[in-house]
Amino acid sequence: MKLYHNLSQISFLKKSYAFKFLFVAFIGIHIPLIGILFFVLYYNHSVSPTSILIFSLIMTLLATLVTLLVLNQLIKPISIASKSLDDYRNNRKLSILPTEYTDEAGLLLCNIQESIYEAESFINEKQDLIYMLSHDLKNFAGNPQGLAKLIIHENPSESIRQLAELICESTNLQFRYIENFIKLLQEQDRVVKGNQEIRTILLPGILPFINEQVEQRLIDKNIKLSLSLELEEAKLRIDEGLLIQVLVNLVSNAIKFSYFDSEVKVRIYNEDSKLIITVADRGIGFDKNQIDELFKKFTKMSRLGTANESSTGIGLYLCKKIIEKNKGSLIATSEGKNKGAEFRIEFDV
Repeated sequence: MKLYHNLSQISFLKKSYAFKFLFVAFIGIHIPLIGILFFVLYYNHSVSPTSILIFSLIMTLLATLVTLLVLNQLIKPISIASKSLDDYRNNRKLSILPTEYTDEAGLLLCNIQESIYEAESFINEKQDLIYMLSHDLKNFAGNPQGLAKLIIHENPSESIRQLAELICESTNLQFRYIENFIKLLQEQDRVVKGNQEIRTILLPGILPFINEQVEQRLIDKNIKLSLSLELEEAKLRIDEGLLIQVLVNLVSNAIKFSYFDSEVKVRIYNEDSKLIITVADRGIGFDKNQIDELFKKFTKMSRLGTANESSTGIGLYLCKKIIEKNKGSLIATSEGKNKGAEFRIEFDV
């Protein structure tokens, strides 16, 4: 940016980025000519044509090299603008760009700076509005539910009781949908703002957290959780808390769609310079043509578990988003209905 800044102080170059390039190119083109003139005029001995030719070639090559290096410095504003935009899109990182220049590159820097801050402001306002609406919707849904419960407590006729219970059930579904929607927004924010520095994760340390969060579900369906850990640590970009959350979601999903008295297997190992984590079950499985639908937000493929557990439709969507945002991949495989399923996470290490 120093060269660009210095050229911007020259009055006839101040307002045109193109003129800056033309000026540098003009100087670069004429360096060989100026050099040849000085060589011919001030060289004391007679100059042979061969000497002039060799000197001209050397000067041309040097001038070309210098011009390319200077032009490379001159495009710094473009590369800085591009990096700032990429940082925001990929990591939601806000950059401070110089906005005092008046040429085309300066206007680009200024527009990108304003666009990034406007986008950030819009996202924050949208989140605030959605949280506010979600809170109000809960209140609206709670009013009819409260009235329905009062009706039930008054010992009405059977038909009235059934209608009141139907209202309660409907509002509970609304509550669950609103809570899942808020959870989706919160997790998306957490994924976007996550720090993607490489860190060492001690894998044995995450297993107790997984066990603790799924223990009751395992007991309820008498399912055995088998954990196979074939390495002690891994250097990954993903936050340890997010990795635990993904594994808990995948194990919980496997339990939900597993039959009573069965087994869920988790294996963590290295293969071909990759960290592999698999979560496999012997449950209801799915057809191959349903794989893409599994990872969609609020998927139409939401199904009841083997004990009639409900699905939010966002668990696998969030898992895939978290893993992919942290430079990994998540794929699902199944040999068909009632033949179990396997979810496989891969990270380059």
